Amino acid sequence: MGSKKRPTLKQMEKQAKKQAREKRSRSSAGSTSSIRDKKPAGIVPPDPKNPEILAEIKRLKVLTPYTVASRFNIRLSIARDFLEQLEERGIIKFVSRSRHLKIYTPAD
Repeated sequence: MGSKKRPTLKQMEKQAKKQAREKRSRSSAGSTSSIRDKKPAGIVPPDPKNPEILAEIKRLKVLTPYTVASRFNIRLSIARDFLEQLEERGIIKFVSRSRHLKIYTPAD
């Protein structure tokens, strides 16, 4: 078959730079936490009575579960339920649906 090929000079330089960068980041990470921790998506939906949330929703032209989930950092299933609650209250109105997606707009 053959042996493993030797890396080129350019590849060896890149590896050395990467290792130096990782070494510096490890040593500085102990003193200061510059890396932002990723927070898990929330399980509790936002309060539909909150005027700030209602203002945020009315600013959007189109509401889908994905836009709501990403905007409020909640799970997609919770966003679907939240949109259904808003539709029942008359805050948003249903426009269209496909097999997997419902589209809403803010009510006038």
